[in-house]
Amino acid sequence: MPLRIPDSLPAIDLLKQENIFVMDTTRAHTQDIRPLRIVILNLMPLKITTETDLLRLLSNTPLQLDIKFMKLKSHTPKNTPIEHMMLFYKDFEILKKQKFDGMIVTGAPIEQLDYEEVFYWDEIKAIFEWARTNVTSTLYICWAAQAGLYYYYGIPKYPLPKKMFGVFRQYPSSNRLPIFRGFDDVFMMPHSRHTEVRREDILKDDRLQLIADSPECGPSIIMARGGREFFITGHLEYAPNTLDNEYKRDRDIRDDVELPCNYYMDNNPDLQPLVSWRAHANLLYNNWINYYVYQETPYNIDEIK
Repeated sequence: MPLRIPDSLPAIDLLKQENIFVMDTTRAHTQDIRPLRIVILNLMPLKITTETDLLRLLSNTPLQLDIKFMKLKSHTPKNTPIEHMMLFYKDFEILKKQKFDGMIVTGAPIEQLDYEEVFYWDEIKAIFEWARTNVTSTLYICWAAQAGLYYYYGIPKYPLPKKMFGVFRQYPSSNRLPIFRGFDDVFMMPHSRHTEVRREDILKDDRLQLIADSPECGPSIIMARGGREFFITGHLEYAPNTLDNEYKRDRDIRDDVELPCNYYMDNNPDLQPLVSWRAHANLLYNNWINYYVYQETPYNIDEIK
């Protein structure tokens, strides 16, 4: 089954060029099956890029997905046209009246601020609280993962001596977990962050399950509430050139930028990136949709508790 997304969303043309089956809203109205309702709170500055990255992964499920985009009323993005935001995004105040089968909350470039210093923190807290009773399963990515762990479980974040930047080995705790169905014993995940959560803090809380860890970059996936919450500290959704763009952008304005680890062929930035995470990224999102969203969600979405 295809994705069901708003007509004229820029990602549609990009995804179609990749032979991904996309159904716009007009055609979707002819389908006689309830699609799974997925809402994305996109906090990244380059909205269209993040939309495309996430939709590319969500497209691989055989289930029909109805995608909605949520925005904050208390924050106006600077890097995305206001017309795009008005056309495709709705305020939390509007969407909070609805229930969703799944939710994704992205990272945000504010990780070096204390949570309480983030001017839209109150609205984020309200969304986190709402998700507990209105969403079947939620993925929290990068900053959102740290923020969710802090808000729900009191897990602190710590500054790193240098940026965690590159593609790192991750080890699943058990291949028997449905989220890791089809995974190898090791998988790769891009990271780009200045802060971390620590293994010892997570293991102290019986409500949290550390399900993927890395000797190089620490905890990478934490599960809670039987899979109703996943906290992913990296970026499996990244496109092949995302770290390359970030590296070359920062290299041109600073002299302390290091090469992303395990990324370029022969560690040479003049060569193309070596993509080593795409297959497991597709598996993880497909498993999330199938085992934690679809199989756990009621047929009548109003029954979500």
